[in-house]
Amino acid sequence: MIQSVTVTNYVGDSLEMVLNTPQSSGFNITSIEGIGPVESSINSTELSTMDGSIYTGARSSSRNIVIDLAFYGDNIEELRHKSYRYFPIKKQLELVFKTDERTCRINGYVEKNEPVIFSQSEATQISVICMNPWFQSYNPQRTEFSAVRPLFEFPFSNESLDEKLLEMGEIIHNDHKSFLYLGDVETGFTLTIHVTGTQIGNISIYNVDTRENIDIDVDKLAKIVGGPLTVGDDIIISTINGNKYAHFIRQGVTYNILNAINRDADWFQLSRGVNTFAYTAESGDVNLQLSIENPILYEGI
Repeated sequence: MIQSVTVTNYVGDSLEMVLNTPQSSGFNITSIEGIGPVESSINSTELSTMDGSIYTGARSSSRNIVIDLAFYGDNIEELRHKSYRYFPIKKQLELVFKTDERTCRINGYVEKNEPVIFSQSEATQISVICMNPWFQSYNPQRTEFSAVRPLFEFPFSNESLDEKLLEMGEIIHNDHKSFLYLGDVETGFTLTIHVTGTQIGNISIYNVDTRENIDIDVDKLAKIVGGPLTVGDDIIISTINGNKYAHFIRQGVTYNILNAINRDADWFQLSRGVNTFAYTAESGDVNLQLSIENPILYEGI
């Protein structure tokens, strides 16, 4: 069951519309259309040598969300103007749906805000076109390859006046990681490689199950950024459709390092279920800390 809908307009102003307490916002949501799975177009090709046709691909269309709002309060004209503020036509906004099971968001553009003025019960109908039809989890999923094992215990003492013998924790390096993705739709992710040492050779990241891979040539990278990998550097690779890139960050400066990536690189996608990724380096693999951050995509509310 939907508990609330929160709209954030293009200047960052937010309004939460709680379904069972419309007096808090002044808007009573009477109906919402377009929040289930969208239609898809199935492409096929007919062959002269066989009956029927063969599947060649499919795509999902954009999403059209239509919200009917009844004005709830004494000053109806003020509420109507309030709807213009939070649902301005042609402008981008974000809708956040909170249900009993999940909280997810989607971005779109206001196609129309059509109020009914000459009526005893004034209301308006909002139409939002979402170019990306998938709902996203409000918080992304994050997976760390490395872990920290706590070592600090009470009572404690440092048995030397010259050496620092106390250990707060120990970093455990893993060269592979399995994690569960529970979204309805395949998605890309953002891979971050944090450098904690030097003398690092060519890096390869791969999907253990599909054998897809991305290779990083550190010699080409060094020519782009003006030197070899060193402590504090970050390599960030995004495989998200519509926002794919390979960046390198050193002391706050960002470089495009797409030329250091192998030309036949596979831009990884997560499938529903368990996904396993691993990495290797020709040298210095223990000086790399990897993490993956991905949205969780849903077909509908």
